[in-house]
Amino acid sequence: MKPRPLAFVAVVALVASACGSSSSTTGPQVVKIGVELPLSGGEAPNGGPTLNGIQLAINQIQVPGYTVQLNTQDDAVNGVNNPDQGAKNIGTLVSDSQVFAVVGPFNSAVAKAEIPVSNEAGLIQCSPANTNSTLTLGDPAKALRQAHPDQIAYVRVVANDDFQGLADAIIAYKDLGKKSMYIVDDQTTYGKYLADVVQAQFTKMGGKVVKRDGAGANVSDYTSLLTAAKALSPDVVFYGGVTSTGGGVLRKQMVANGMGDLPFVGGDGISDGAASVASSFLNIAGDQGDLNTWMTTAGAHDIPDRATLAAAYQAAFGKELGAYSAAAYACTQVYLEALKAVGPDRAKVRAYVTDTTHTFNTVLGPISFDANGDINQEIISYFQFDPSTKDWKFVRQNDPTKA
Repeated sequence: MKPRPLAFVAVVALVASACGSSSSTTGPQVVKIGVELPLSGGEAPNGGPTLNGIQLAINQIQVPGYTVQLNTQDDAVNGVNNPDQGAKNIGTLVSDSQVFAVVGPFNSAVAKAEIPVSNEAGLIQCSPANTNSTLTLGDPAKALRQAHPDQIAYVRVVANDDFQGLADAIIAYKDLGKKSMYIVDDQTTYGKYLADVVQAQFTKMGGKVVKRDGAGANVSDYTSLLTAAKALSPDVVFYGGVTSTGGGVLRKQMVANGMGDLPFVGGDGISDGAASVASSFLNIAGDQGDLNTWMTTAGAHDIPDRATLAAAYQAAFGKELGAYSAAAYACTQVYLEALKAVGPDRAKVRAYVTDTTHTFNTVLGPISFDANGDINQEIISYFQFDPSTKDWKFVRQNDPTKA
């Protein structure tokens, strides 16, 4: 089935709005999509572009009979995503009777705190960025759904970290030809699990992890860790974590400690814009010399009709698409289709979205969700730092299990 381009989707929705019998004496019904993202401090480069993707979809796609608004919550505390704040925010969204669905969260640790709340309430969440595998797979995922263990109320439109971790190991071992790795992780739900997968896959390929440090979050000085690691002569460094918990600082201090020539690989936790973006990984890391810094994102970069989406985003916000702007747009498209099909009743929307027989036409192409809530696309995108533009340069995308 050929994906419908963005412009076509928007036009069809607008025509339907004009032709449908949506008006009444009281006007359209106001309903809300909840937004739960990190939007302030060091997390703003992640949450801001993601929120813009949601808003763009709301602006472009009309549903007859309804005025769709956003109830937006910020889970960043002191500039870092905070699971406790996320749990409070999802409670706030549950309490708003006009909210029929939620886009978010962005960070996996926050999702771990939120899923028990949304599951109990039967309020569907669609994450545009969560990658931790245990949010959807196996007994850990079922444990998060204590109220309704067999009732999914969480889906995501990105591949999980079993795929992303494999891709990161492929970069180190196959693309770069490295055999000796030093790993640092931030001990978060996201960072530690991703590092676990990278370590397992890199070792399976024939590489050796000479040292691994669980540094924790908000480390300001990695000097002692780097000094000890340098003595073991690694030829590549992997960081499992996000920018706001220390990723950019680690790379900057590698350079300061004479390790700047070592390739550095990270997951989508460091994918937050060019060096010109305040608080982004590249902004904090500073001068890195050449193409020795790599990262991945969990999803396709080359999506159907990307140019149309990018142009619309630029016109609306004066900026380039963020790493997960398109994914957030897709989550919103899924919800607007459900709203049109079954109305704003939470139970019906949840059932519609999680029905494994449904295919949704989105900016990502046709997508569906399996019985665990995972998307049917298992694509990872690969990027290198480009010193000429001081931005990330797209290299390729694939299903790493088939590469």
